[in-house]
Amino acid sequence: MFDNLRDSSFYEDEQSDPHKEPEAQVKPVAATGHSHRRNARFMGMTAQQRFLLALMFLITVCVMGMLAMFVTGSMGLF
Repeated sequence: MFDNLRDSSFYEDEQSDPHKEPEAQVKPVAATGHSHRRNARFMGMTAQQRFLLALMFLITVCVMGMLAMFVTGSMGLF
């Protein structure tokens, strides 16, 4: 994975001209105006992954809430 780390040109470009201003990269917009709506992702996750993450978070909050209620004595088993 890190075999060609020294061969990358990222550092060479950076050191060549330290006073050069960075150029703005413009992405072309589709004719419909919805350039990224079809493949919109939040933190690189698909809709299914976001749903699973939200479901796991919901279960975690419910379990932690029940444990807190057992500890405080506001809920008991019998």
